[in-house]
Amino acid sequence: MNATTPTPVAAGAMDAPQTRPWLASYPAQVPPTIDDAKIGTLNDIFREALAQYAHRPALESFGKRMTYGELGRAADAVASWLQGQGLKKGDRVAIMMPNVMAYPAILFGALLAGGIIVNVNPLYTPRELTYQLNDSGARFLFVLENFGLTVEESLPDLTLDKVVLVAPGDLLGLKGAVINLVSRYVKKAVKPFRLPKAVSFKAVMAEGSGRKPQPVAVTRDDIAFLQYTGGTTGVAKGATLLHRNVAANVLQLEAWMLPFVGNREDHLMVTALPLYHIFALTVCGLLMAKIGGCQLLIANPRDIPGFVKTLQKSRVTLMSGLNTLYNALAHAPGIEKVDFSQLVFAVSGGMATQEAVANMWQEVTGQPIVEGYGLSETSPVVCANRLDIEKFTGTIGYPLPSTDVSVRGSNGEILPTGERGELCVKGPQVMAGYWQRPDETAKVMTPDGYFRTGDVAVIQPDGQVKIVDRMKDMVLVSGFNVYPNEVEDVIVKHPGVLEAAVIGLPDEHSGEAVIAYVVRKDPKVTEDELRHFCRENLTGYKVPRRFEFRETLPKTNVGKVLRRALKEEVERSQAH
Repeated sequence: MNATTPTPVAAGAMDAPQTRPWLASYPAQVPPTIDDAKIGTLNDIFREALAQYAHRPALESFGKRMTYGELGRAADAVASWLQGQGLKKGDRVAIMMPNVMAYPAILFGALLAGGIIVNVNPLYTPRELTYQLNDSGARFLFVLENFGLTVEESLPDLTLDKVVLVAPGDLLGLKGAVINLVSRYVKKAVKPFRLPKAVSFKAVMAEGSGRKPQPVAVTRDDIAFLQYTGGTTGVAKGATLLHRNVAANVLQLEAWMLPFVGNREDHLMVTALPLYHIFALTVCGLLMAKIGGCQLLIANPRDIPGFVKTLQKSRVTLMSGLNTLYNALAHAPGIEKVDFSQLVFAVSGGMATQEAVANMWQEVTGQPIVEGYGLSETSPVVCANRLDIEKFTGTIGYPLPSTDVSVRGSNGEILPTGERGELCVKGPQVMAGYWQRPDETAKVMTPDGYFRTGDVAVIQPDGQVKIVDRMKDMVLVSGFNVYPNEVEDVIVKHPGVLEAAVIGLPDEHSGEAVIAYVVRKDPKVTEDELRHFCRENLTGYKVPRRFEFRETLPKTNVGKVLRRALKEEVERSQAH
């Protein structure tokens, strides 16, 4: 597979001979399919936003706003500079930054120039960065200066043409200069590094603003993103997302939500998950451009006190997050002073949302958490709850318009309603395959063109889908399946528990034993107390054999609990 001619692996969305019970449960205003003729490129979506919403705010960062018109001019400058540096259509441009004002300008600028975006986690080690940049063949890297040292350490093994250093205050005017000084000299967030050939983002803007970018004939069958995934399960692979895959998902989300949220001028979406994560990229970064909404960019969502202060100054209408973020915010001092009266919905994805967290969030804000489900390989959204639910459902809702799902057994057979099996997906949002890995692509596609998610699910009679767990995380106790999500969900309902993670470890008597790692809210909570609580709510073989108390749980940079890291820790200790 090369940069311009990927091999599509997913056929049309709705051609499988199968009943679709979810369509009967659709809101009246939501169509069963999106119009294929309207699926264009992400560049089309951006240009339409500039034409329609030029004077609307597009972004807010550190208290300063940027309109769509200003964002368009900044993106054009980036595109013009890249073309001046010799970027050709299909060349890869890597972005290694948190949610700062420059991110969307670089993203859209690179796409307008005909580039392919490679989103990079800024917390990567030099080894991980080297692998991803070399695997993708990136020519350009835009990196926040805070992570310059990682780039310096990787540079001898990289084949980059240019490194562009971005500062957190870039595109923020005079206020940006203050933010940069605080970041560098007060917080000391920038470790010393040497990248003598790097270019500053200010220089890029100065040079690129002098001329209009050359128009590039980008089609919907060209690649938009190489979205790397699988880092928590093995070697990271680049999900090849075409313009039409991601643009289709934007249209699917618009069809699903527009009847409930309307095209209001004052929409303010909390973008706390990083834009390099596929969930925030599509649901915040691209969907907001489609409906003319403004993104409230949170550069460091782990700074919960700072996050709460930002929310106190805002009238947010839309929010995206995941379970651990909602949990932290709901427990945060000062959250009661946030005005949530304009909040239309709070959507959650990325990991299973726990009922206890959802209930607490609704108490704080008055709005239920609307859970959705997706993967990097599906651009990402596959299913979502209706936006008019009155309380948390515990399901991932219904497949989006033009999306087909089935639950399959170990031999690939479609299982009847109510039976557990692997969730498989077909739709226009399904990737074209893994970048330069036809063998890996073949493993995840069924002969009839469905993507195998690796998640255990049940389709309910009304078409709602419930995720039971990741197949690889399932614990087998004396032949009985134990799903960590279920056990974790029970443990966190205990009033003295803040967070929990459950794994299976080898056991000579039962094959595997259930082990729980717990972060306490109440330091007096004991193992016996939690075991008794679990026995009241779980059948015997699901009750954890052992409870271990921790100050924190290992998490990915977006806050997803890493069960694998806990397992590896045990394996290392046993090896010694």
